[in-house]
Amino acid sequence: MQLSKNTLTNSLPAGIQQPSDKIFSLPEKVLQFGTGVLLRGLPDYFIDKANRNGIFNGRIVVVKSTDSGGADAFDKQDNLYTLCVRGIEDGQKVEENIIASAISRVLSAKQQWQEILECATNPQLQIIISNTTEVGIQLVKEGVTEGVPSSFPAKLLAVLHKRYQTFNGSAESGMVIVPTELITDNGKKLKAILLELAAYNQLEPAFINWLQQHNRFCNSLVDRIVPGKPAADILAGFESELGYKDELLIMSEVYRLWAIEGDEKVKEVLSFAQADKGVIIADNIETFKELKLRLLNGTHTLSCGLAYLSGIGTVREGMENKALSAFISELMLNEIAPAIPYALPANAAQDFGKQVLDRFRNPFIQHQWLSITMQYTSKLKMRTIPVLQQYYKLFGKVPQHYALGFAAYLLFTKPVKKEGEKYYGSHNGVEYHINDDKAGYFYEQWQNNSPEQVIANVLRNTELWDADLSVLVGFEDAVTEKFYDIQQQGAMASLSSLQIVK
Repeated sequence: MQLSKNTLTNSLPAGIQQPSDKIFSLPEKVLQFGTGVLLRGLPDYFIDKANRNGIFNGRIVVVKSTDSGGADAFDKQDNLYTLCVRGIEDGQKVEENIIASAISRVLSAKQQWQEILECATNPQLQIIISNTTEVGIQLVKEGVTEGVPSSFPAKLLAVLHKRYQTFNGSAESGMVIVPTELITDNGKKLKAILLELAAYNQLEPAFINWLQQHNRFCNSLVDRIVPGKPAADILAGFESELGYKDELLIMSEVYRLWAIEGDEKVKEVLSFAQADKGVIIADNIETFKELKLRLLNGTHTLSCGLAYLSGIGTVREGMENKALSAFISELMLNEIAPAIPYALPANAAQDFGKQVLDRFRNPFIQHQWLSITMQYTSKLKMRTIPVLQQYYKLFGKVPQHYALGFAAYLLFTKPVKKEGEKYYGSHNGVEYHINDDKAGYFYEQWQNNSPEQVIANVLRNTELWDADLSVLVGFEDAVTEKFYDIQQQGAMASLSSLQIVK
């Protein structure tokens, strides 16, 4: 039996949280760019929970922009999917199975662009959410009034322009726009890009004024580990327990946080926040952002290549491995935590870091290190380089765990094969996709250069890092030495040679 509305009329096992019929008739209040598991496991989870409690009473239209996959699974399942929450909260084991029903439609940007624009004419639409990865919020100078724009900001500008035209620029038609991409000041950056795009497209001054005055672009931070669809054997176990098949089933940890910068008007529109303590709307969310971005995401990013090259598949397995667990703890608590480039309350970084280590140990979550390598370069830039620079300012020496993590990144992103527009690395005879928009750059670098020259070129490339990392005394030498250590001895031996196993 496949999950769909019809499934809800059958007798399902006790304990599955199911939507009521009235939820399917709620108006569409949210336009969401992205179908990814993080959006479905966190923002959509909050909206779904609020709807169940009669608070928000609105559903989500999802825009799918990528070529991969399709909306078929959503269509087949009437846009329903199961969220399996597993973990520990307040010392108690939590196991929740939720049939999430917040999504009303999934539209393909390439095939259903006019229907997406039509969403902008809906007077009940209030909110726009996005998660298009770190590389999604980028300026691409392109037209927005004809055809389907390629970039997310251009698509968003086209939608907002359509809304402006439909409602004659009324103040009430303005939107609350909450990007969740993990970049600094995501709301402010998105607004700046839209204003530049509007000028490039020579859109009318009255529209630009409406865009600035009556739309609220909120910086936000999302924090929940949502590794996505479980491995086949685990999925089969879930489906046996649930009594139906679900192509869209995802898992998440219990911990959840969506911190949003906003005023009272934002709180009024985002009324779903009342349904869960995990949604925080405040004047300033910088503390939340720095702690999560540096300690959780930064540690993930500096560890993922090293873990994969060590033959360790998941974060949980990494925490069960003595050498890698020690690396992760030392990196997080002794190199990242003391050098976060933001004034934090006393002990905040250490306390949060220890909480993150517990989350990494969650026995129910299978978070693949390989999936964390997606857009490896941009993640390193945003999450770790400011901390590296601050570490040098404070301590004036090489952070050894940083250097090993960076060396592993350089080896992991070394392409050995190109097929079409995709690049592949190889480890122990197994090829893997280097899912990084800088993979082509690395492919060219490795064609005619020695490892020393590649490392030197990469560290000096200010376009990659917005900084010249070769000026950090001793860092290039340390990265080069550790690169050869990994290449010649293996990643696990390099971990041991760091003498961090206690």
